[in-house]
Amino acid sequence: MIPARTAIFVATERFDLRRSFDGLAGIVKETLRQDPLSGALFMFFNKSADKMKIVWWDKSGYCMLYKRLERGTFRIPLPLEPGAQSVTIESAEMAKILEGIALPPGKRSV
Repeated sequence: MIPARTAIFVATERFDLRRSFDGLAGIVKETLRQDPLSGALFMFFNKSADKMKIVWWDKSGYCMLYKRLERGTFRIPLPLEPGAQSVTIESAEMAKILEGIALPPGKRSV
Protein backbone atom coordinates (compact mmCIF):
# COMPACT_ATOMS: atom_id res chain seq x y z
CA MET A 1 0.00 0.00 0.00
CA ILE A 2 1.20 3.48 -0.87
CA PRO A 3 1.03 6.13 1.86
CA ALA A 4 -1.69 8.70 1.12
CA ARG A 5 0.76 11.61 1.08
CA THR A 6 3.08 10.07 -1.51
CA ALA A 7 3.31 12.24 -4.60
CA ILE A 8 2.65 10.38 -7.87
CA PHE A 9 3.62 11.96 -11.19
CA VAL A 10 2.51 10.58 -14.55
CA ALA A 11 4.71 11.59 -17.50
CA THR A 12 2.58 12.95 -20.35
CA GLU A 13 5.20 12.08 -22.99
CA ARG A 14 5.67 8.45 -24.04
CA PHE A 15 9.15 6.97 -23.56
CA ASP A 16 11.28 4.03 -24.63
CA LEU A 17 10.87 1.76 -21.62
CA ARG A 18 14.11 -0.10 -22.30
CA ARG A 19 15.63 2.57 -20.05
CA SER A 20 16.77 1.36 -16.66
CA PHE A 21 16.72 3.00 -13.23
CA ASP A 22 19.29 5.68 -14.06
CA GLY A 23 17.76 6.43 -17.46
CA LEU A 24 14.31 6.99 -15.99
CA ALA A 25 15.76 8.98 -13.06
CA GLY A 26 17.43 11.20 -15.66
CA ILE A 27 14.05 11.81 -17.33
CA VAL A 28 12.56 12.68 -13.94
CA LYS A 29 15.28 15.26 -13.37
CA GLU A 30 15.70 16.72 -16.87
CA THR A 31 12.24 16.43 -18.45
CA LEU A 32 9.81 16.37 -15.52
CA ARG A 33 11.95 18.81 -13.49
CA GLN A 34 11.44 16.80 -10.30
CA ASP A 35 13.85 15.28 -7.78
CA PRO A 36 14.13 11.53 -8.41
CA LEU A 37 15.33 11.05 -4.80
CA SER A 38 12.23 12.70 -3.30
CA GLY A 39 10.39 9.44 -2.59
CA ALA A 40 7.68 10.32 -5.13
CA LEU A 41 6.52 7.73 -7.65
CA PHE A 42 7.05 8.46 -11.34
CA MET A 43 4.95 6.64 -13.96
CA PHE A 44 6.07 6.21 -17.57
CA PHE A 45 4.29 4.60 -20.52
CA ASN A 46 5.53 3.34 -23.87
CA LYS A 47 4.27 4.64 -27.23
CA SER A 48 1.53 2.04 -27.61
CA ALA A 49 0.46 2.40 -23.92
CA ASP A 50 0.57 -1.34 -23.29
CA LYS A 51 3.65 -1.16 -21.05
CA MET A 52 4.24 0.93 -17.93
CA LYS A 53 7.09 1.48 -15.49
CA ILE A 54 7.00 3.17 -12.11
CA VAL A 55 10.27 4.21 -10.53
CA TRP A 56 10.89 5.60 -7.03
CA TRP A 57 13.64 6.03 -4.44
CA ASP A 58 13.05 4.23 -1.13
CA LYS A 59 15.94 5.77 0.88
CA SER A 60 18.31 2.89 0.10
CA GLY A 61 18.04 2.64 -3.69
CA TYR A 62 15.79 2.84 -6.72
CA CYS A 63 12.78 0.54 -7.03
CA MET A 64 10.87 -0.24 -10.19
CA LEU A 65 7.52 -1.75 -11.06
CA TYR A 66 7.07 -2.88 -14.67
CA LYS A 67 3.74 -4.02 -16.09
CA ARG A 68 2.91 -5.26 -19.59
CA LEU A 69 -0.69 -5.77 -20.60
CA GLU A 70 -1.54 -8.88 -22.58
CA ARG A 71 -4.55 -7.12 -24.15
CA GLY A 72 -5.68 -3.50 -24.36
CA THR A 73 -3.95 -0.32 -23.27
CA PHE A 74 -3.51 1.71 -20.12
CA ARG A 75 -5.89 4.66 -19.67
CA ILE A 76 -3.39 7.50 -19.21
CA PRO A 77 -4.65 10.76 -17.67
CA LEU A 78 -4.42 13.88 -19.83
CA PRO A 79 -3.05 17.19 -18.52
CA LEU A 80 -5.19 20.28 -18.07
CA GLU A 81 -2.59 22.56 -19.68
CA PRO A 82 -1.23 21.80 -23.16
CA GLY A 83 2.49 21.04 -23.09
CA ALA A 84 2.57 19.96 -19.44
CA GLN A 85 5.31 17.38 -18.80
CA SER A 86 3.39 15.50 -16.10
CA VAL A 87 0.17 15.26 -14.15
CA THR A 88 -0.23 14.43 -10.49
CA ILE A 89 -2.56 11.70 -9.33
CA GLU A 90 -3.50 10.04 -6.05
CA SER A 91 -2.78 6.44 -5.10
CA ALA A 92 -6.41 5.40 -5.70
CA GLU A 93 -6.15 6.82 -9.22
CA MET A 94 -2.90 4.94 -9.81
CA ALA A 95 -4.64 1.72 -8.80
CA LYS A 96 -7.38 2.43 -11.34
CA ILE A 97 -4.80 3.02 -14.09
CA LEU A 98 -3.11 -0.29 -13.23
CA GLU A 99 -6.51 -2.02 -13.46
CA GLY A 100 -7.31 -0.37 -16.80
CA ILE A 101 -10.01 1.98 -15.52
CA ALA A 102 -10.16 5.40 -17.19
CA LEU A 103 -9.85 8.47 -14.95
CA PRO A 104 -12.12 11.50 -15.33
CA PRO A 105 -10.72 14.09 -17.76
CA GLY A 106 -8.68 17.04 -16.56
CA LYS A 107 -5.98 16.07 -14.10
CA ARG A 108 -3.77 18.70 -12.49
CA SER A 109 -0.64 19.34 -14.55
CA VAL A 110 2.80 19.93 -13.15
